[in-house]
Amino acid sequence: MGIILGDHQYGKAENRIVRIVRDTPRHEIRDVNVSSCLRGRFDEAHLTGDQGAVLPTDTQKQTSYAFAKTVGLASLERYAYALATHFVDDVEPVDQARVELEEFAWERVSVGGEEHDFSWVRKGQEVRTVAVTYDAEGTWITGGLKDLVVLKSSGSEFHGFLKDEYTVLEPTSDRIMATSLVAKWRFGAVDVATFDFDAAYAAIKTALVETFAGFHSLALQQTLYEMGKAAIEAVPELVEVRLSAPNKHHFTYDLAPFGIENANEVFHADDRPYGLIQASVTTDDAPPAGPAWQQYSGLV
Repeated sequence: MGIILGDHQYGKAENRIVRIVRDTPRHEIRDVNVSSCLRGRFDEAHLTGDQGAVLPTDTQKQTSYAFAKTVGLASLERYAYALATHFVDDVEPVDQARVELEEFAWERVSVGGEEHDFSWVRKGQEVRTVAVTYDAEGTWITGGLKDLVVLKSSGSEFHGFLKDEYTVLEPTSDRIMATSLVAKWRFGAVDVATFDFDAAYAAIKTALVETFAGFHSLALQQTLYEMGKAAIEAVPELVEVRLSAPNKHHFTYDLAPFGIENANEVFHADDRPYGLIQASVTTDDAPPAGPAWQQYSGLV
């Protein structure tokens, strides 16, 4: 039986970078976690310990910070693309690079009803994610969000499900639906230099949230499909949307022992165990995903 080296990659994970643009009295902020991953001809590093082809992970860190100044973070996708193309085009042993970003958003403090020029408070909603993978064959760009907690107190049913001897769940035609949504999407052919990724992100998030709220659901699975469909309709440049939704259960609390009627008003929020529903929605002409979903850090 022979033993050989399989797939391998390496990089610098979670470089925490805060970029302030101070060109005017009104400053701008971008706060990101940057992970860079290199794939290529690094066999000897594993087989013999020879580091001759290995660009140090510290160098990747320094490059990430330098590009935050020279390229800037006004567009997360363009920053990630610049890093990825640099590593492949300028570092000879590297065949493919992947750059993953998480963004931690801030909103301006208001003082006397006016937005402050250089003070912010942390936004408490989702974390935005970006990943760019680049090699000689092409560029793959994905976006996403995670930790977006949404809840609606009606407009959700669950009944008609399969039953066996272990089924005790009661059907319902009116229940709380809540989840901590993870959504990822893949772009088709876009011009990285000109495409407005921030506007696309805003449109996709709006489509996801409005569909969650407005669609009368017979199952979380049905809701996820409609959300993915709405996102693609909102941003036609998308070719695939992947959704992962843990069902954050809310159970009506029994107040009968106290002689109190509880008509779907008081609930126990149970964090585990939970149903985990996942689905993907694609266009029928979507190009192959290639390495688009081949994660490095596991954060995006």
